[in-house]
Amino acid sequence: MTHREDQLIPELIVRNGPAAVEFYKTVFGAEEVHRMMTPDGAKLAHAELTLDGHKFFVCDEFDASEGGTCKSPQTLGGTGVRVTLFVDDADATVQRAIGAGARVNMPVQDMFWGARYGKIVDPFGHEWGINQQVKEQSHEETQTAADEFFSKRRDCA
Repeated sequence: MTHREDQLIPELIVRNGPAAVEFYKTVFGAEEVHRMMTPDGAKLAHAELTLDGHKFFVCDEFDASEGGTCKSPQTLGGTGVRVTLFVDDADATVQRAIGAGARVNMPVQDMFWGARYGKIVDPFGHEWGINQQVKEQSHEETQTAADEFFSKRRDCA
């Protein structure tokens, strides 16, 4: 069987692609593989980054007259996608993100699936789940913990 690269490569559409690339490098430790600007240097046509050996792409938003078909979360007024990132230290990652302009949607906290987890929105409108697995659990243990977690939430409603 032939080795294949990542079969699923997300591409994040942003406003100010060069700043987004720097954010992902600084906050998440992404490595820049390649960057291509438009001929006039005004927009990021394509950037390839790797994060823990996995690719993702970043591209500036282009309007329809420029051949663009995708919109940034800022244009859409939100995003329909959350990217979850597994990290060694969720608290430190979120603090770096805040320092670089992200906002917190959910503070890092202990979760029923055995993780420290929080959610941020980067300065470009993309939501990230920041997950630090601290305890390995079976599917059954996780389901029991989830049932307990959600039953307590109903009690508070």
